[in-house]
Amino acid sequence: MQTRFVPRAVGAAVLTTALAVSAGCGGGGASGEQTLTVFAAASLTSTFQQLEREFEAANPGTDVTLNFSGSSTLAQQIDQGAPADVFASADRTNMTKVTDAGNHQGEPVVFATNTLQIAVAPQNPKGVAALADLTRPDLRTVVCAPQVPCGSATEKVERAAGVDIRPVSEEQDVKAVLQKVTTGNADAGLVYRTDVAASDGQAHGVDFPQASGAVNEYPITVLRNERNPDLARTWVDFVTGDQGRRVLEEAGFGAP
Repeated sequence: MQTRFVPRAVGAAVLTTALAVSAGCGGGGASGEQTLTVFAAASLTSTFQQLEREFEAANPGTDVTLNFSGSSTLAQQIDQGAPADVFASADRTNMTKVTDAGNHQGEPVVFATNTLQIAVAPQNPKGVAALADLTRPDLRTVVCAPQVPCGSATEKVERAAGVDIRPVSEEQDVKAVLQKVTTGNADAGLVYRTDVAASDGQAHGVDFPQASGAVNEYPITVLRNERNPDLARTWVDFVTGDQGRRVLEEAGFGAP
């Protein structure tokens, strides 16, 4: 059982090489173990880690490797040939990059939805109450980069609210935004409500009405160059089935 995070600063070619080396054993190791590599959006980290444990328990002899990063980074890696069996994106846009390139099998299935919250420090010391507060000059706000699903959603809510947030940084995945808030390097950040829920009290979430107009849909698909198509489809069925739905709902994800 392994979990791998794609470093934001690492170039595409280096990442592809590193992943190829790590997956060099193909569909099974020396012990006959079946291996499965899943590329998943960073916001799915805690839920997919739990599903990984349940899936491996239900399928003895299976080793799932989870690879988390921003959906735009993962889509680029897949289209450049990085070895992966399944892709779960935090939006349709980055999934479309993979399907337009023909790097999928079958139609992607939407399995969850998510919306934004404003993440602040516990007890909300800066008194953030609305999206417009993120334009205050005394607040250090961080957001996701525009090409990342949470960044695209941020742009939508800004337009809906008629505000122009000037962030101190734009991050390549939602976990990096949350980390800036929880470590005190930012006063506020726009993340998914599931990320706040998974922060174990390190962040407080502030709701705002415009979030309902920027709902992210999460699609999942088996990839074209998978090494074990049956196992890949079994994982997709597991995520989209009753057990996956239970774990996702407990984490705060909405239904498709």
